[in-house]
Amino acid sequence: MNNHIKIKKNIENFNKVINVSGDKSLSIRFLLLASQAKGVSRAYNLLNSEDVNSTIKCLKILGVKISKNKDCCKIVGRGIGNFKYKEGIVLDAGNSGTLGRLILALLAQSPSKIKLIGDKSLSKRDFSRVIDPLKKFGVNFYPKDRKRLPIFIKGSKSLKAISFSETKGSAQVKSSVMFAALNVSNETTIKAKKSRNHTENLFKYLKIPISIKKLKKEDHIKISGNKDYKSFNYNVPGDISSSAFFIVLTILSKNSKILIKNVNINPTRIGVVKILNMMGAKIIFKNIKEYKGEKIANIYVESTSSLKSINCPNELNSSSIDEFLIIFLVAAKAKGISYFKDLGELNQKESPRLNWGSKILNMMGVKTELTKDSIKIYGQPNLNIKKPIIIKDYLKDHRIFMMSTIAALTFGNEWHIHDKDSINTSFPSFLNVVRKLGAKIN
Repeated sequence: MNNHIKIKKNIENFNKVINVSGDKSLSIRFLLLASQAKGVSRAYNLLNSEDVNSTIKCLKILGVKISKNKDCCKIVGRGIGNFKYKEGIVLDAGNSGTLGRLILALLAQSPSKIKLIGDKSLSKRDFSRVIDPLKKFGVNFYPKDRKRLPIFIKGSKSLKAISFSETKGSAQVKSSVMFAALNVSNETTIKAKKSRNHTENLFKYLKIPISIKKLKKEDHIKISGNKDYKSFNYNVPGDISSSAFFIVLTILSKNSKILIKNVNINPTRIGVVKILNMMGAKIIFKNIKEYKGEKIANIYVESTSSLKSINCPNELNSSSIDEFLIIFLVAAKAKGISYFKDLGELNQKESPRLNWGSKILNMMGVKTELTKDSIKIYGQPNLNIKKPIIIKDYLKDHRIFMMSTIAALTFGNEWHIHDKDSINTSFPSFLNVVRKLGAKIN
């Protein structure tokens, strides 16, 4: 089967209304939290992707009954710490860092050794950031000094509450500690650098005992665990990270408009919109409403003919961490030198994204200055790409593929982009939506 695409022509002007797939972060969190609830939970518009399907497979292995059709996913929760354990269980997190890091926390009471594995990309990622706090709870890991998958975990029935300081702005790490805290009677306290807060919103909605004190640069969170909570229904909103590709496609196209319906605009996720508007884009939220702790809106975008560079404020990093690759494309088209700093976390993703972002821009003919945690991008509003571009060997990172597709459709010349199946991780319908807008993709 042909697993690459060829693009030879810029997308023509469009004026469309689209929907994007359900939010990946919320889809995975719904499944994991529903597995610990008492009773039957249902999700609608659950993302149908490899990461979400990996989550379902892992939960089924642990004895959770799950049934799914195109409209609804139904889960029969087992209650906190009540997975069905046996010797020799192997859980495969695939490509999902969210699943890998969060499910370890839910295994905190496992009486058996459980092996967690992942694909080539996930096996390169640092798991010590969740292993270390989970060890403090009393969870055991084998081999003891191992920082990457594969790894064995064995829980404990005598877990103890901890105080933990999260300093990297990682929602996965914070959420892992919060999930582990569900298993502990006493109060767990977390000082966490600002990051996305979906887990906190869901805890509040489920009436799990939680208090949050919001300071300027961090949140102080307290959780009392070992408290059963009821099953729940959830309508998963559209993913802002998936929407970002179409936002940028519209900005960089000529005479185009788009309306993206029912997107999650949680304030901890909309750094991309703030950054792009600072660069001269026109992005507007319409019909804003509240839904179970989250904000939902339609997103309206118009083409932008004159973009300006940005010295990106650090405080927007955590709320746009998954969107920087696509932001870099806008910087490539902007007038002046854009500067993005303190982005070492980007190289902890599915691929070393900071390095790859720079590499792709260089292939296009855009000058960059790269350090281990920063990038300067010398914008070229009239960029003319001189030669065909081939994108491959990028650890099948879905966001590299989608960034490259948007670049090909807006900057021109001939592009060959390999491993199109990488989009199955987060947005399997990505190319279908792009084609609906009029893109010619072979």
